[in-house]
Amino acid sequence: MHLYDLTVYDIIARNAHLYPDKVAWLGVEEKRQMTFGAYKEAVDRMAAGLAAAGFITGDRIGVIAKNCLAYVVLYGAAAALGGIMVPINWRLSADEMAYNLNDGQCRFVFADHEDPDATAAAQAKMPAETVFYNLEPGAGRWADLPEAALPPGGLPQVAADDGWVIIHTAAVTGRPRGALLSHRNMLCAHVQVMHPIGLNSADVHLSPLPFFHIAGLCMTFCSFHAGAMNVVMRKFDPAMAAQVIADHKASVLFAFAPMMQMLLAHVDQSGTDIRSLRAVLGIDTPEVIDRYEKITGGAFYSMFGQTETAMVATMSPYRERPGSAGRPIPLVDIQLVDEEDRPVPAGQAGEIVIRGPMVFKGYWRLDAENAHTFRKGWHHTGDMGRFDADGYLWYVARKAEKELIKPGGENVYPAEVETVILEHPAVAAVVVFGVPDPKWTEGIKAVCRLKAGFTLTARELIEFVGARIARYKKPQYVAFAEDLPMAADGSVDRAKVKALFGGRQKVS
Repeated sequence: MHLYDLTVYDIIARNAHLYPDKVAWLGVEEKRQMTFGAYKEAVDRMAAGLAAAGFITGDRIGVIAKNCLAYVVLYGAAAALGGIMVPINWRLSADEMAYNLNDGQCRFVFADHEDPDATAAAQAKMPAETVFYNLEPGAGRWADLPEAALPPGGLPQVAADDGWVIIHTAAVTGRPRGALLSHRNMLCAHVQVMHPIGLNSADVHLSPLPFFHIAGLCMTFCSFHAGAMNVVMRKFDPAMAAQVIADHKASVLFAFAPMMQMLLAHVDQSGTDIRSLRAVLGIDTPEVIDRYEKITGGAFYSMFGQTETAMVATMSPYRERPGSAGRPIPLVDIQLVDEEDRPVPAGQAGEIVIRGPMVFKGYWRLDAENAHTFRKGWHHTGDMGRFDADGYLWYVARKAEKELIKPGGENVYPAEVETVILEHPAVAAVVVFGVPDPKWTEGIKAVCRLKAGFTLTARELIEFVGARIARYKKPQYVAFAEDLPMAADGSVDRAKVKALFGGRQKVS
């Protein structure tokens, strides 16, 4: 470790010294907790077990699991050993899981027993030398880590710019890309989140977002970094979340639509007291934000960020400029540029490009894409925005080349869904795009042209897609057209299809 380095494990060790007997983690469903001191001890034990199992600095560790305390211990052990975590979305199909694990070249995979058949199906598509371990010891289906002490030489030297996690982003062109984030990326992001919301050791963070998602990971370890307590839920449930907030006086939460809407609806019915919730970060509708702030007296923080920027790039209290994504955080430089990468003036839309210590190290094993993404010394986000005269960023849209649909906080690229739909023998052409949805804010719609002589129902197509990729990627809405408008180059004119079939939807 260099004089100027600091890693996630260093924060774990520091907090064990500062708050040895303070509760760091509380697992709601597990009904157990760990202090900051006990957490470091558990991290060291798991790191010793990994070292005894043959772990080498730089190895990738896959994990297929819902949120639990063992999951955060594994994150800590990877940080201690210079390992790179590859957390897998447990909602993916076995094929998708296996693709991400193989793409990350994972030598070690840890799994819980929520869906052992899906994990076993993914394992069958992995190299034989990949070892699958039980995330909780003694579970019996896969191997357990050996009990061991750390090697005589102690922990390896890990640098701040070494990778800590690969998070696979949604598939732009049909395949996910693994965004590699370093210790420096994440620690800088932690500080940037702590600052605007005043996060400190007196806070309690409710952690229901999955640890495979950048927001779940960043907010959880940001809260840990601040010395706050994390209350970990395996997955979001509005009734349980409301009760946890009331019982543990949770004060901080990151929420995607429709989480807050569901939470507030339960509070309306039950009368559960959630007034301790002083800061909510995320994206939601003005109506939901108004209700939350009226009930709690707390503040909602609007923001813009990506996995590639370690979650955050802009953030401000919603009330400062309702509808905006906030102002740039202190350690970020943001410009809006045209197609020639020339800056555009305030009020004009341009692509959001970013540089700063939160910008990721690059897409795993994708040199050509990295060269394109990082051209001229800026990370090109693929998102369009505009600045107003006061420096607030207003999100406009995705660039056409990176069109994205965000149902309930998940990322879905149309190209991936279109690829699957075109596998159906009845479909000749398809356009997939996002449409307004009352529950998920944005829904997925597929407009299809069938081959001559074939028939297909919307329900049949939806189930066809849901059986092949993660079910959150299947269309909620389907339309069939005898003809689709064509562009001059002979391709389907996506803009015209969206103009004809977008707008308010009827459930298929």
